[in-house]
Amino acid sequence: MAAAAILTLQCCAAGAAGVSGTTGTSDTARAAAGTITARAQRVAVQYRAYGRVQPIAVLPVTAGQAGVIAGLRVVPGSPVTGGEVLATLQGPEIQSLLVSREGALRSASAALASARRALATERDKLAAHLTTRVAVGAAESLLATATSEFETAQALLEDARAKSALRAPSAGRVLALDAADGERVAAGQTILTLQTGGHLWLVASFYGADAASIRLGMSGVFRPATGGAPVPVKVASVGATIGPDGGEEVGLISPDASGAWLNGEWGAVTVAGEARPMIPIPTEALILDQARWWVLVHTPGGDRAQEVVPGPTRGWRTFIAAGLTPGQQIVVSNAYLEYHRGISARYTPPEY
Repeated sequence: MAAAAILTLQCCAAGAAGVSGTTGTSDTARAAAGTITARAQRVAVQYRAYGRVQPIAVLPVTAGQAGVIAGLRVVPGSPVTGGEVLATLQGPEIQSLLVSREGALRSASAALASARRALATERDKLAAHLTTRVAVGAAESLLATATSEFETAQALLEDARAKSALRAPSAGRVLALDAADGERVAAGQTILTLQTGGHLWLVASFYGADAASIRLGMSGVFRPATGGAPVPVKVASVGATIGPDGGEEVGLISPDASGAWLNGEWGAVTVAGEARPMIPIPTEALILDQARWWVLVHTPGGDRAQEVVPGPTRGWRTFIAAGLTPGQQIVVSNAYLEYHRGISARYTPPEY
């Protein structure tokens, strides 16, 4: 937040009291009260929240075929490289699939070899004028079909072998294990979850007017609770819905790709908003009544209560976002007592 100029208190003699909603105050008591003149200043508003670092997306590793997990040695937090074999699948299902695909490949290989010999024979016969070009064309067509079937059988076998091994699709770290070594799993079942490198962001919840003020592209700073170095952040996503707790989730990323933060790390995030005019007053001049904030405004006709909307605070000052006009005289000394003077006369004890 931009540093605000020091507010100068201007004490002056006040006229006759006449606080709206309160009993009157004597001229002597009112004359001893201090007031200040409201002056507007441009203040860079800051929005604060608590945030937690988490993956933007996680990558599940699933079983491509039913079977029994074997050789699973990774644990949560283990680093993996892209293509690394994390475990294998064993059992009758995967074994039966491999045997079937290997048999299909052998048959396709034999058919391909036969089609090649047949084409060679027809070409030799054509050279000796013992056959026709139509017969050679038919042999060539059979060879093309046999080649296609061989390539398909080869791809199916490679697919079956790939399904028998669980490989890391990308480099990263293991976030969670959903199965154990020796466990029987079904096709498509998640075995483990990976957090890929460089895909972390900060998720923070903002509430009320703060949530409505957050915009894409705003800059800020994340300060880890562990005391690490502050990380510059930028608003990358603003949630479209309000959570059960009334907060709106905002996603922030680090413009500096080398910004070091860890998954699960939490701390305070401060987002800088646009500077706008506000009026600083001493916090002691604020009065809370029935969940609403008020100040006493001194006028020639007396003092009256005026509702205000407090903004950010800085030390002993509170910046008023709405409700005050520059030039108004704000009562500071004993404002809370003056506002509630005479409340005992209006108090009605409960009936028993």
